[in-house]
Amino acid sequence: METVRFAVVDPGHYHAALILKDMYPQAAPQVAVYAPLGPELIDFLNRVSLFNARAQNPTLWELDIRTGSGFFERMLQERPGNVAVFAGKNRQKIDRIVRCIGAGYHVLADKPWIIASADLPKLEQALDAAESKGLVAYDVMTERYEITSILQKELVHTPAVFGELLKGSAEAPAITARSVHHLMKTVSGLPLRRPTWFFNIEESGEGIADVGTHVVDLVQWTAYPSERLDYRKDVQLLSARRWTTPLSREQFRQVTGEPDFPQHLSKWVRGDRFDYYCNTAVSYILRGTHVGLEILWNWEAPPGAGDMYEATFRGSRASIEIRQGKEENYLPELYVQPARPELREEVFAALRKTVDAIGRQWPGLEVVVLGERAKVIIPAKYREGHEEHFARVTATFLAYLKNPKTLPAWEKGNMLLKYYICTRGVELARGS
Repeated sequence: METVRFAVVDPGHYHAALILKDMYPQAAPQVAVYAPLGPELIDFLNRVSLFNARAQNPTLWELDIRTGSGFFERMLQERPGNVAVFAGKNRQKIDRIVRCIGAGYHVLADKPWIIASADLPKLEQALDAAESKGLVAYDVMTERYEITSILQKELVHTPAVFGELLKGSAEAPAITARSVHHLMKTVSGLPLRRPTWFFNIEESGEGIADVGTHVVDLVQWTAYPSERLDYRKDVQLLSARRWTTPLSREQFRQVTGEPDFPQHLSKWVRGDRFDYYCNTAVSYILRGTHVGLEILWNWEAPPGAGDMYEATFRGSRASIEIRQGKEENYLPELYVQPARPELREEVFAALRKTVDAIGRQWPGLEVVVLGERAKVIIPAKYREGHEEHFARVTATFLAYLKNPKTLPAWEKGNMLLKYYICTRGVELARGS
């Protein structure tokens, strides 16, 4: 395989820097960066500079910065690398991805690739073109690398513990998940300054269209792994709703550094308040199973807490639950709740046996019974944070580059279905 050379396009989101938090043996240290000169580029350079300067395991990136109004056209003409990296403005992302694939680039792109269902044909075009050209176009789905999600998936597919996935109903879905993010946070030791376009839902998308992609992806990845899903026949959206997280002028100044609400956000400004439409709830049926999701953005996490993901998969023998509340000290924890009292001993015995078997890959896992439910104890060494997951995704992507035919065939259908649910969910919520 030829040496990987990254070309980073308009790194307007801090995730672009996180992809460079580690070095990769296959990748050259020289990275071309094409972007307009401004605060977002400066933030990206600062973060990568800190990675290069850290005391332990410093990176060795050499950034070649190329700015100007025609930066993207220049990138296509100069072709400084073979992997285009995207993490920034979302509305125009798919058009740039399509052109990069057409120019022969592999693509590693942060979510979301699209924020409107009208762009689904462009997404399909991009994936088809990559496949026909022998290129890899890969979505940065970091949450597949969270240990609790990995173990939840394993237990959902252990019949002696879980049984069969229930169908549920709109009122009592068989799969529920809730994701909570926060506008004010610290990343890699630096307070996060968000660009004002981040708050423009026509540019970045609403809750489920953006961070909700992770939640929808985990539902499919957990319930139907390695299965080729089809958005045209495997899903039915039932209902959706949206609501705001209001920000005061002072909160907006604090998170963006800007003294006032900019003109492009004026349609959502009410006096001294900005109504940020970032929260979405959606109900749908996936292959006969009812799913209910909530995507929320709060202002700031409670002390000791951070972003949160909780999910429950209900089976005929037990429910497999990820919880991350105050009781868990805001760490994701995995629980097994038998469906009926008479199944308790059988389910717990099967759980111990399964965890012992999983322990060959994940040594140190334990089961502790807490009354009517059991908890899987996860050693601290497996608890990587969100930032560390980016290296995992990038390493997987680079492995596929060695032989693009090893990219699983189900990824394409999974991705199209995911973006169908996320974009149509927003549109359904707006209509309601």
